[in-house]
Amino acid sequence: MLRFYIYAGAIIIAFSAASCREALRESRKESRKGRPGIILIMADDMGYSDLGCYGGEISTPNLDRLAENGLRFTQFYNSARCCPTRASLLTGLYPHQAGIGLMAGAGGYDELGLPGYLGYLNRNCVTIAGVLGKAGYNTLMTGKWHLGIEEKERWPLQRGFDKYYGIIPGACNYFHPAPPDGWLAMGNDKVMPEGEDYYTTDAFTDSAISFIQQARETNDNPFFLYLAYNAPHWPLQAPPEDIERYRGRYMEGWQNLRRERWNRMTEMA
Repeated sequence: MLRFYIYAGAIIIAFSAASCREALRESRKESRKGRPGIILIMADDMGYSDLGCYGGEISTPNLDRLAENGLRFTQFYNSARCCPTRASLLTGLYPHQAGIGLMAGAGGYDELGLPGYLGYLNRNCVTIAGVLGKAGYNTLMTGKWHLGIEEKERWPLQRGFDKYYGIIPGACNYFHPAPPDGWLAMGNDKVMPEGEDYYTTDAFTDSAISFIQQARETNDNPFFLYLAYNAPHWPLQAPPEDIERYRGRYMEGWQNLRRERWNRMTEMA
């Protein structure tokens, strides 16, 4: 009799576990319907007043439309430099807590050997991609990483992202991000730019769209996309048609440009 009860108990437990797993799968399936896709776009080293929606003279119609139908900050903080700001953006921590108190270690910046100055994201922090991935999101990234360069264990796929295409270092030639002017990576592999009309902004955008489409075809999970452009970080390279559009516009001098922007910002409240 004792053996019978043990077996019966085991069967009931197994049945209950299977039922729970099925219920969990169904609940997750239902919850996906209400969970939004998230797109986080970062422009590198851009002044906020460069945008048309903040008084800039540069045409940014798509971003202006997003601002018109969304929210605009009236106050914000950053970490003054790109790497520390990226570390805070992806982890929610002060950059020193994440290990990047100065810059990502490479390109002439010496690692100081202190916890806050490792030059890469430490293992005491988690990224937003890591958290959302555990919550069932497809986690995607295209663009500039610059949060750990030399060792692949510090690259995006090892910090919570499912897919990645972009530049691991901090800067590159926009038209030819290949040695000696930088380099690209697809996942954990270094790759070369493809096509005669290659341009990083377009390539990162196209890859982001492709990643989203692939994610939708793979499963029903929502997606998180971190799209981190290297523009307008130096070397300030733009297609010829964009250069022509603004040729001579800045010859009037910074003080006049600053005054014009300020007046437009004031009118826009």
